[in-house]
Amino acid sequence: MRVDRVLLVFRKDWLEVRRNWEIMAPIIILPLILSVVLPSMMLLIPGSVSGGNAQDLGPLLNNLPASVQAEMAGLTDGQKIVYLMLVYVFAPFFLLIPAMASSVIASDSFAGEKERKTIEGLLATPLSDGELLMGKIMVAFVPSMIVTLLSFTVYTALVDALSFGTFNRLILPTLNWVLIIFLLAPATAITGIALTVTVSARVKGFREAQQLSVLVIVPIMALVLGQVFGLLLLVPAVILILFAIFIVVDIIILKIGLSMFEREEILSRMH
Repeated sequence: MRVDRVLLVFRKDWLEVRRNWEIMAPIIILPLILSVVLPSMMLLIPGSVSGGNAQDLGPLLNNLPASVQAEMAGLTDGQKIVYLMLVYVFAPFFLLIPAMASSVIASDSFAGEKERKTIEGLLATPLSDGELLMGKIMVAFVPSMIVTLLSFTVYTALVDALSFGTFNRLILPTLNWVLIIFLLAPATAITGIALTVTVSARVKGFREAQQLSVLVIVPIMALVLGQVFGLLLLVPAVILILFAIFIVVDIIILKIGLSMFEREEILSRMH
C-alpha cells in the first residue's frame, strides 16, 4: 500500500466534503451544542447548583464506585449532581461527535461518488482496493477527530471557567475524559467509518447510506443511558475494556469490508 496514493484519495475527497454544507452543518452544529450549550445551561441556570436534589439522579448516586465518591467528598447534593453531569453523564455524548461526523463524511465516500457520476473514473484508477478504502477512511477519520479534540478543549475550558467558583478547583480534564477522547473516541469512529464505507459502496445514494449509518449511534446511546441510570459508569477500567472490544470489532469489520469490496459489482449496481 502506497501512502502517496492514499493521501491522493484523501485530498480529493476532502475538497468535495468541505464544499458540501449538507455534510459540514452537522459536523459544526452538534459539537457546539455539546461543548458550549450543555455546560452553559448546567452552570448558568439559576439554582442548578445550589438547588439541586440528589434524588434526581438517585440510581446513579446509589451505584457510584468508591473512587467517584471520594472525588465528591465535601460537596453538597446539588454540587454532586452538577459534578456527575459534567464529568460523567455528559462524557459519552462526546462519542457522538466522532461517530456522527465520521459517518456523515463516510456516507458520502462511495455513495456521493455515484451521485456525482465520478465513481467510474475513480474505480478505473490504478489504486489498489486497500489504498482506495484507506483514503476513504482517512477523509472521514481525520476531520472527525480534529472536531472532537477541539470540542473537548472548548468544553474543558468552559466548564473549568464557569465552575471554578462552585468547586474551588479545576474539575477537568480527568483520566476518564482523557481515555474517552484519545482511546475510545478514535476506536468508535473507526468502527462507524468502516461500517459506513462498506455500506456506502453497496447502496445507490448518499441519503440511503446516511440513514443506514445512524445504526452506529445505537451503542453510544446505550452508554449514555447506562450512565444516567448508574448501570455502567465510564470509569477508566470500563473504558479500557470497551476500547479493547472496539479494536477487535474494528479489525473484523475492516477485513470484511475489504473482502467484500469488488469494483465490478459496484459498477454493476449503477446500471
